[in-house]
Amino acid sequence: MNMLVDGEWRTDAFETTNEEGSFERQTTPFRDQVRNEPDARFQPEAGRYHLYVSYACPWAHRTLVVRALRGLEDAISVSVVDPYRGEDGWQFTPEKEGCTVDHVHDADYLRELYVRADPDATCRVTVPVLWDTKEDTIVNNESAEIIRLLDTAFDDLATRDVDLYPEGYREEVDRIIESIYEPINNGVYRAGFATNQEPYDEAVTELFDALAHWDDVLADQRYLAGDRLTEADVCLFTTLVRFDQVYHTHFMCNVQFIREFDHLWPYLRDLYQTSGVAETVEMGHIKEHYYTTHPDVNPHRIVAQGPDLDFEASHDRGELPGEPPISSAAADD
Repeated sequence: MNMLVDGEWRTDAFETTNEEGSFERQTTPFRDQVRNEPDARFQPEAGRYHLYVSYACPWAHRTLVVRALRGLEDAISVSVVDPYRGEDGWQFTPEKEGCTVDHVHDADYLRELYVRADPDATCRVTVPVLWDTKEDTIVNNESAEIIRLLDTAFDDLATRDVDLYPEGYREEVDRIIESIYEPINNGVYRAGFATNQEPYDEAVTELFDALAHWDDVLADQRYLAGDRLTEADVCLFTTLVRFDQVYHTHFMCNVQFIREFDHLWPYLRDLYQTSGVAETVEMGHIKEHYYTTHPDVNPHRIVAQGPDLDFEASHDRGELPGEPPISSAAADD
């Protein structure tokens, strides 16, 4: 896989699997925090920060969902890269539907921003990226930390009274996010990028065991942590919404469709129909990215046509305790 090495772009520098054929995800290098404190280097200010995202990437998609749920669209601007990631990495192609220019520096490639932040950077060039236009640098490129920042540090700038990390739920939310990451969020990648049978079998078994567990949990409660929509639901949503169209086929996670689960499927529709969320889902970008960007998995880059899912169908989850944090009317105010 392609990456920066000492600030230079290399196309032969990073292997995604180890010697046993198991997928290994590299850690993200930019981990600064935005804090609402007088002496903090990065303080929350409207118009100061910019998100670089791909609609196709589930990790970047998390940040768009939280930004929408908190009503931070006017406070934090966004640039969207091309869903196809070639040898030169994430690219800005504004002529393509749903893509934009780099609104901050008019760069051609996202890697230019990484080198601007660190001329000697040695890392993969990934989305999301939270950029500080005041310091002209990357604040953070770890999705789990960015959504926590958007949900907590930017509270004074949020226009929607939504708390995705509420007091009394925080320990449980952290536990759930950790418990779903390896078997589900990362599990689909462990299955799809495995190059030997044993690590593939292990990943798929853990994935569907975890999905079955949460399907059972959701039989009696509306959200993962109970009666409140939280960051944990956002983290699961971006994997589930891609599952039947991409992961089931492209990554060979084909034991079962999400639409065949009794509770995960209506739960997914419930989240999708929460005001602001549907607008963050660009299935065309999602399918183009996965089916065209991984030639080792899909060498002919043929994009699968189906399935055609109705995310707007009634879900009947409203009968369970809890309710969405924003009504449709409130979201339109």
